[in-house]
Order: sequence, then structure tokens, then C-alpha cells
Amino acid sequence: MVEIEDKIISDELFEKKFVCDLQKCKGGCCVEGDSGAPLRAEEIKEISKNLTTIKSEMSTKGLNAIKNNDFHYVDSDGDKVTKLVDGKECVFVFFDKNNIAKCSIESAYRKNKINFNKPISCHLYPVRIKKYDSFTAVNVDSWHVCKPACECGAELNVPVFKFLKDAIVRFWGLDFFHHLDSVFNDFFNKKN
Repeated sequence: MVEIEDKIISDELFEKKFVCDLQKCKGGCCVEGDSGAPLRAEEIKEISKNLTTIKSEMSTKGLNAIKNNDFHYVDSDGDKVTKLVDGKECVFVFFDKNNIAKCSIESAYRKNKINFNKPISCHLYPVRIKKYDSFTAVNVDSWHVCKPACECGAELNVPVFKFLKDAIVRFWGLDFFHHLDSVFNDFFNKKN
């Protein structure tokens, strides 16, 4: 474990390799699971504010699931999460011509229709964050859906934190990413 500021960071952030391989996993993390994507209060506000625009990117099934604009709910753990379509994919999922799950929020963002990217819980995946009274735990989730990403990351030799640079900078800032990079170079980057 590594401690930076108020964060306790799993060594797996530096040791595990990870690069999404959408051609193989087909965006399974947006489809499988027992709950929707965790949402922060400010993300619910941003999605609500931009929902009309986001809807233009959504699938018919997703639109039907949020007829009353209720795109989130409280799950069994007490977390606010995105709704699911028929207990499967997130309501914001649409499938491209190759049957790869894509995010309608991210799609609207990439087309410069909105200024808000997908929820940070999605952007940071496979990293999961858990806040406690005196610290924040930063761990790497292991899920069979991401086996192709682990294989691709190992082949390319890309540690989790480097793959997630944009998300980490978005959430914690560039200085924090540089701190992670320094820790990696000083303690984890074994050079022969």
C-alpha cells in the first residue's frame, strides 16, 4: 500500500497491467453486474441538466427505461447508481455497428454537445474508491469481464494508473498523477 495525502492506494495500481480491449470485451463492464454505475451528487445534477442532449445519443431501450427522466436509483448498498435496462446494461448504453457497448454521455461529450464526461466511476474503472472517515481507499477491482484488458495491458506493459491518466487527472489533478508516476518510478518500475 502507498499513502499519498489522505489516500491509501493499493499496490495493484502500479503492479497490475490494464488496457481496455473493446474488440474482445465488447464493453461488458457497461452491461454486466448487479447494479448501475455509481453516481456522485454533482454528476446527477450535470446529467439532469444535460439529459435532453444526452437522450439524442441513447438507445430506444434506454429511453424507454427513463420515460420519467428518472435515470438513477438507490441500490441495495445505499448508493445512487444509473438505472439498468432489463437488469442488464446501463440506461446510457448504446451499441455501435460492431455490437460494442458505448456510453451516450461520453458520446455527447466527445461531440462537444455537453461539457460533462461520463461518471467518474466509469472513467476510473477498474479503480474503485471508498471513502472512510479519515482516509480514502483506492483499489483495483478484478472482474472476469476485464480479462482481455489485463491481457492487453500485460502485452503492452501498461500499469493501471498510466492507462487511467486522463481519469486520474480529471478527478485528482495533474500533480496527483505526477506523484503516482514518481512512486511508480521509485518503487515499482523494476529495471534490469
